[in-house]
Amino acid sequence: MTRRFEGDRLLVATHNQGKLEEISDLLTDYGVSVIGAAELGLPEPEETGTLFVENARIKAHAAAKATGLPALADDSGIEIDALDGAPGVYTADWAETGSGRDFVMAMTRAHDALRDRNAPEPWTARFCCTLVLAWPDGDDAVFPGVMEGRVVWPMRGDQGHGYDPIFVPNGYDLTFGEMDRWEKNRISHRADAFAKLVKGCFDR
Repeated sequence: MTRRFEGDRLLVATHNQGKLEEISDLLTDYGVSVIGAAELGLPEPEETGTLFVENARIKAHAAAKATGLPALADDSGIEIDALDGAPGVYTADWAETGSGRDFVMAMTRAHDALRDRNAPEPWTARFCCTLVLAWPDGDDAVFPGVMEGRVVWPMRGDQGHGYDPIFVPNGYDLTFGEMDRWEKNRISHRADAFAKLVKGCFDR
């Protein structure tokens, strides 16, 4: 059975303000106040895992150990079947430059790799999100989420972030980059993982 969350403060191991607001909104009804890693001056630990769950665990346990608070972390990315699941856990790494992240470059790299392989369409893919809630005593709970879909080209839309402009979720014609933010948040891989987290740890 999943351990219930009993406190009233949750540390979210992220320096991403948008992600922090999304989680805070999700937990409003449960009387939980959410604080971010940046607010407490926590460094971002090196993500050395080769699986989403490994990187999420690294971040969650580092934050819980440093603060004595339960900590929630996620690791997410896109897996493209014709690229043998790449970029996967290296989704953000594909966008790294000497002056920050360039996701147009990363999306172009993905398309070029598909073209170089002469991969036939549809280019099936999925966005994955793994949430880990860690307690200071070393215990944790894991909640994976998935959104199946396909990669398209050229890029479409300027909403969202990351690889959203080249990903069309199953059952839709719009890319995540063209979709209303709230609609995307309702159906996304992160929404899937959050629903499992809430059911497992917060619902009474």
